[in-house]
Amino acid sequence: MKYLLYILLSITLYSCKKEEKIKPEKINVKKPEPVYKDFGIVFNDFEVKKDTLKSGDTFSTILQNYQLNNKTVFEVTEKIKDSFNLRSIRAGKPYFLFLNKQNKKDLEYFVYVKDRTSYLVVDLRDSLVVQEKIRPSTIKRRTIATEIEGSLSETLSKEGVNAGVASKLAKIFEYSIDFFKIQKGDKFAITIDERYIEDTIYDGVVDIEASYFEYRGKKIYAFPYKMNENQKYADYYDEEGKGLKSMFLKAPLDFFRISSRFSGRRFHPVQQRWKAHNGTDYAAPTGTPIKTTAAGIVERTGYTSGNGNYVKVKHTATYSTQYLHMSKILVKNGQHVSQGQVIGKVGSTGLATGPHVCYRFWKNGVQVDPLRLNLPNSEPMDKNNKVKYLAKIQPLKKELDSVTALKFKE
Repeated sequence: MKYLLYILLSITLYSCKKEEKIKPEKINVKKPEPVYKDFGIVFNDFEVKKDTLKSGDTFSTILQNYQLNNKTVFEVTEKIKDSFNLRSIRAGKPYFLFLNKQNKKDLEYFVYVKDRTSYLVVDLRDSLVVQEKIRPSTIKRRTIATEIEGSLSETLSKEGVNAGVASKLAKIFEYSIDFFKIQKGDKFAITIDERYIEDTIYDGVVDIEASYFEYRGKKIYAFPYKMNENQKYADYYDEEGKGLKSMFLKAPLDFFRISSRFSGRRFHPVQQRWKAHNGTDYAAPTGTPIKTTAAGIVERTGYTSGNGNYVKVKHTATYSTQYLHMSKILVKNGQHVSQGQVIGKVGSTGLATGPHVCYRFWKNGVQVDPLRLNLPNSEPMDKNNKVKYLAKIQPLKKELDSVTALKFKE
């Protein structure tokens, strides 16, 4: 009996060991390649080459190294020229070539990336198809409030806002705040619209809906508003509807020297006699852009032997300005112009000894020296516009104030 038990135990142990020996090994299952799709094309299905257009590259020179599904380069370019301006491709822009995996000379798709949101797809397979596509984008709105730490751009970056917004804010508040003197502890808040491409790719700030700065203990609000539908760019006003910027620019040129001032008696360099000079001469190279110093309506353009090419702009019932000796006029009679809009180019037409613009200024129909005037901040709103404006900004101001109160209460 003892021997029988021993034999049975030996058989069992042997069987267990045998089972261990024949136990199957772990099988490593290869993970599937992740699928990458863009431009409506699955990249995994092709041999993909990405390159950048270089100076001298053309659509034809790119295609000539590939097979085009029994088509010639000429046939392809002729067929797509009505759908795609081939001359519009620019050096520095990326493009993609989608090649057949079995025959890597066989080009099936060409994709030209115009910018972050748009691209062109040329499908070179069975039938030639050209499609210009726009990536879907969404606008997300948010309001932030914070204190200045370092520079304005650094502070914005810490809040996850594109630092380029700093220059936009500096432009909005340029008549109210010296940004070289902002310091730690100054506060600001902004409501911004930001674009996201395909809901994930940040594409920057597209609009500043409202903003305010607490600068040297004073709150300064800024809300964009257009007085009329023909106004190209909005001006900025405070919570009471008062304009933030001066109604008139200091000069019609960015860079200049005053070559002759307004005077009741000046020796005319061309006519060689003493006479009144009812304007201010700003000397600058021919072709320098001339800007209207305030928003208004172009009252008159034309040419006279004395004034040369000129433009006259009516700003309000009180103020008008005129710009003489232009080499080129860039506006038409009756056109609405915004402050700072380029209306012509510096020249020396008419009675002029060199390139300059003679800037003339009328107040209540009388020519005066603008450099001696105490000019208004901006064109005041009429009652109708003010009612609309205050209704529009009321929820925007409330939002700025509530976010600010919550932020600085912490």
